[in-house]
Amino acid sequence: YLASGGIALGIAASVLKGGDIEEATLLSLLLIVLWRAHPAFDRKAALFDTPFSGGWLAAVGGALFASIWLGLFAFQHVEYSDQLWWQFELRGEASRFLRASVGAAALTLLVGLGRLIRHAPHEADEPSDADLEAAATIVRAQRETAPNLVFLRDKALLFDESRTGFLMYGVQGRTWVALGDPVCPAARTAELIKLFLERCDDFGGTPVFYEVRKDRLHHYADFGLTFVKLGEEAIVDLEAFKLEGPRGARFRQNIKRLEKDGGTFRVVAATDVPALLPELRRVSDDWLESRSAAEKGFSLGFFDEAYIQRFPVAVVESAHEPGRVWAFANLWQGGTGEDLSIDLMRFHRDGPKGVMEALISHVLVWGKAAGYRRFALGMAPMSGFETSPVAPLWARMGTFLYQHADRFYNFQGLRAYKEKFNPSWEPHYLAYPGGLKLPLVLADISALIAGGYRRIFLK
Repeated sequence: YLASGGIALGIAASVLKGGDIEEATLLSLLLIVLWRAHPAFDRKAALFDTPFSGGWLAAVGGALFASIWLGLFAFQHVEYSDQLWWQFELRGEASRFLRASVGAAALTLLVGLGRLIRHAPHEADEPSDADLEAAATIVRAQRETAPNLVFLRDKALLFDESRTGFLMYGVQGRTWVALGDPVCPAARTAELIKLFLERCDDFGGTPVFYEVRKDRLHHYADFGLTFVKLGEEAIVDLEAFKLEGPRGARFRQNIKRLEKDGGTFRVVAATDVPALLPELRRVSDDWLESRSAAEKGFSLGFFDEAYIQRFPVAVVESAHEPGRVWAFANLWQGGTGEDLSIDLMRFHRDGPKGVMEALISHVLVWGKAAGYRRFALGMAPMSGFETSPVAPLWARMGTFLYQHADRFYNFQGLRAYKEKFNPSWEPHYLAYPGGLKLPLVLADISALIAGGYRRIFLK
């Protein structure tokens, strides 16, 4: 728009200064070409959306004005001369003042212009009800359960043109983090990846795909992205799962111990969950308080009533106090009826020891009986890295964190807990543009999950 306006003024000036038709014609042709090329200029600039408050402008202008006024006052006894600009002396303060004033004014102008034409800021907008309804239709056609995170409503959605697939993402600083692989038919995966990369390019964002699966890595490689391993997800084969025999001994013990402690298990249908919400809230609040923890988000579920009542909930209750919940977990069900998973797991401190392990054992039995084939126990971050001396730097760093970072996160304990259920392990990866951006990307992802940079190291 600035270029078009300048050319239009040039046309008017060419005509008015003496009827210079040739010059005006040439500029007119240039204006036509530029206007026809307008769709190619698709990057969003900040322009008037940039955060220049009235107070900020007054402060900068006042400081610049005061600096120049003080200089003029201090050197009012010096007679102005063009030579002052070129005098470089040990005590040439007046000359330095003139050059510094011009430099300060030029720097202020450049900073202002830079903020005006930089990439426009972008925040991930909460999806509308219509978006969630369209996403729900797509999720019901998926085998995996992780797309149910869309119902947290804390991520923006990017749909393809036909709205047969979507991608959910969050923005932290200049890092745009897509959660998981695109949720769509396999044939639409590359298209959604391309749409996301183009959206990031429009706003000058760094595109990142967080927790992508190994069977779709080739799509990201086609766009030149680099991969690093994040950890492994525990998957229990429900078709092979059974309570009988030596491999089922631990599960039988968990179930019998719960019965002995006076606990009962049941799965509450989604339609009946609203009546149970106060009790679930009580358990969740106690769980957070006992750990001095705050709710996370983005890639982890949090207690939100609208979110909780979308799913069935597995609960362990006290047989001696009917209706009193000791532990619960909401159940994610894959749309094709093959995969089952748990998301939000909470238990009350008054519950018996091992109540959550008993709840998961019961869920495995329930899932097998319901015809599910796989049960996802979630990620074990920083696990499964190559430990060879010739492994890349990130793998060696991941191994070090896995072994020595228990003060911040119990990586080994989480993996050991999930190993109790005899899972197989599937790797998950981070796809990003490569280079030296990895530390900042990981910090931004951690801030997205924790709810801000300050809460990364606070519970």
